[in-house]
Amino acid sequence: MIDKLEMFIALANEKHFGRAAEVIGVTQPTLSSAMKQLEDQLGVQLIHRGSRYQGLTPEGERALDWALRIVADARALKADMRTARSGLSGNLRLGVIPTALPMVVDLVAPFTEKHPKVRVSILSRTSAEILEQIERLELDAGITYLDTAPSRRVEVRPLYLETYCLLMRADTPLAQRPCLTWTEVGQQPLCLLSSDMQNRRIVDRHLTAAGAASAPMVESNSIIVLVSHVQTGRWMSVVPAKLADHFVTQRELAAVPIVAGAPEDAPEDAPKSGQQVGLVVAQRDPHTPMLQALIDLAEAMARKRAGSGTA
Repeated sequence: MIDKLEMFIALANEKHFGRAAEVIGVTQPTLSSAMKQLEDQLGVQLIHRGSRYQGLTPEGERALDWALRIVADARALKADMRTARSGLSGNLRLGVIPTALPMVVDLVAPFTEKHPKVRVSILSRTSAEILEQIERLELDAGITYLDTAPSRRVEVRPLYLETYCLLMRADTPLAQRPCLTWTEVGQQPLCLLSSDMQNRRIVDRHLTAAGAASAPMVESNSIIVLVSHVQTGRWMSVVPAKLADHFVTQRELAAVPIVAGAPEDAPEDAPKSGQQVGLVVAQRDPHTPMLQALIDLAEAMARKRAGSGTA
């Protein structure tokens, strides 16, 4: 039955018989036949059928929850036995929010050095997509904002505190400032990530709390697009401090930390606004050996940062 449940999950994910069949490597008639056999075995109709896929029945939705748990357990069992036989190996699918992509190497490099038989697929995803795809078994783990992770069904491990800078050309007068406030940021010509991105919603919250309107002249879901606009000198952008480090090495751009408070209350050592970013995995006991190794590394990195006093 496991193979049929795998097919059922693929169909629920793809919402299309042809695409689901392609994903799992079978013909569409084979998939249709397997779904009919699964319905016969369970004694209920799982899928609304017409000339095309029309969604799951209420029984199908309940069956999907069971299928996800059963298939996850089956995969965990196979992974555990494979590790016992030949050591840690396989493919780790890691979803990462766009603003954390340059920092994911801090986790992946030591992980693959310790476990050279593991291949890592790093996929750019929104915070909502990461949580959904972990639940649907399309991702093994994610790196995302921890405030978006629900308290149930997932476990989180903090990695670092994301603080923010205003990115601008280095020849801009503001580039000489030691820090800026969100009130001042709101007065600049901004280009920001699009509103479907969690980073943008965080920036909007800070601007609103400072009494500044979030009215960017340019929006994009690509960091590279924002940086290219900043390079013209016409716009500035709010980016995570760790990400800014990757763009100021040529001295053409500058990044000024953004702090909380009013302009007159913003000394250089003022506290910076921050958001916790971390590792998210499905809640499971025990975890697969691969995920447990990743969790152990994330916890070790967090302890090291805490010991050194870095964010």
